[in-house]
Amino acid sequence: MNQTHEALAARRTARRRSKLAAKAAPALALAVCCLIGDQAAQARVVVPFGDDQWVSVGFGLRPFFSDVTRNHTPGTNPDRVDLESFRIFSSASFNQYLKATFNTEVTSNSTIQVLDGYGQFEPMDEINVWGGRMLPPSDRANLDGPYYLLGWSYPGVVSRYPGKVSGRMDGGTVWGKLFEKRLTYSFGVYDGHNQIIGASNQSGHPLFAGRLNLNLLDPDPDPAYYTSSTYFGGADVLAIGVAAQYQQDGVGNQLQHADFTAWNVDVLFEKKLGEFGAATFEGAYYRYYTHGVNDVATNFNKARSTDLVGGIRPGEAYMLGAGYLIPYVIGWGRFQPYFRYQSFRDTLAATWERQYDMGVSYVIDGHNLRITANYAINQFTARKDIDKFILGVQIQF
Repeated sequence: MNQTHEALAARRTARRRSKLAAKAAPALALAVCCLIGDQAAQARVVVPFGDDQWVSVGFGLRPFFSDVTRNHTPGTNPDRVDLESFRIFSSASFNQYLKATFNTEVTSNSTIQVLDGYGQFEPMDEINVWGGRMLPPSDRANLDGPYYLLGWSYPGVVSRYPGKVSGRMDGGTVWGKLFEKRLTYSFGVYDGHNQIIGASNQSGHPLFAGRLNLNLLDPDPDPAYYTSSTYFGGADVLAIGVAAQYQQDGVGNQLQHADFTAWNVDVLFEKKLGEFGAATFEGAYYRYYTHGVNDVATNFNKARSTDLVGGIRPGEAYMLGAGYLIPYVIGWGRFQPYFRYQSFRDTLAATWERQYDMGVSYVIDGHNLRITANYAINQFTARKDIDKFILGVQIQF
C-alpha cells in the first residue's frame, strides 16, 4: 500500500512540474525578449542645462508570472501574468545645493499616484535636509524597496512599519554620512498615523522616526540613507542598522487608543570572494508595540488605501537570508541563488505567520536588469499553507 501511495505521489509531482513548466514558458519567453531589447537600459536620461543644473528621467518595471501551486483562494485563478510595479523616476538640480525628486507609480487599477515628492537641501555629506513625501527612516527592507532586495518578493511578513504609499510618509528628514561615509544617520518627523475621524489620533500627533547604520568594511555605497541587500560583489559590506519609530496615540480608535512604538536591528554581510564569486548574509529582528490595544482596520471610516490609517499589529519578528553570486558568466549574466526565512508572532492575538523563499536570480546588470524565479511557502496559525511560484523580470533605466 505504501509503495502505491509513493508511486501516485511521484506521478502527481511529475504532472505538477510539467504543468508549471508549461505555464511558465510564455512568461520566460517574454522575459528573454524584454532582456534582449533592453540590454542598453543602464542609466537614466540626464539633460544638463547649466552649471550644477540638470534634469533626469528614468523608469522601473517588474512584470511577472505567478502560480499558486497549493491552496489558492477558492473562485480565483491561481495563474496570473501582471505588472507588479511600474514607476517613473524624475529629479532635478537647481544648483550645487538645491535639488528635487518626483517619482510616480502606476497602481493596480491603472491610476497614477505620487510615490515620492520632496525638495532637497544638500550642502554637504554630513548634513542634508529633505521635505515632502519620502521613505522615512526604518528597516533595511523598507529602504531597499522592491527593486534592491536580495530576492524578488518584499519581506512583508516582518517589515510592518506604517506607510502611506509603499512605505512613504509626508514630513521632513535630516540625514548625513559621517566618518568617511561609514556611519549614516537619518531622523525625521512625519504625518501621524490614524489621523481620521473616529481613530486614535484626533489630536494630530506626529510620528518620529530615526535610523543609524554603521558600515564596518567599505564606505556606504548607497545613495542618501537608502540601502540595498546585495551589491553583487561590488563591495565588501558589514552593515549594522538600528531603527525606531514612535507616535503618541498611534493605534486604536477614539475611545480606546495607545501609543505606537517599534524598533528593529538589521545586519548585512556581503564579501567578495574573487574568482569564487560573492557571498551574502542578512538578518533582522523587529518588535512592534501597541500596549494591549487593537488597531483599527485599514479601511476604517472609509479610509483610502493611500491614507495612513490602521493595520498595525503588535508582535515580534525576525528574518534570515543568504545568497551566493556564482562567478561564471553564462550568456549575458551570472546566477545568484538565495534563501530567505521570515517569522512574525502577533503577541496580542497569539497567532503566527512564516514564509520560506527559495529562488535564483539571473543577474545581467545588477539591480537594473535581472530575471528572478522564486518559490515561496507561507504558513499560518489557523489557515492552510499557501505555495506560490513567481517568475519575474526587473528593468530599470
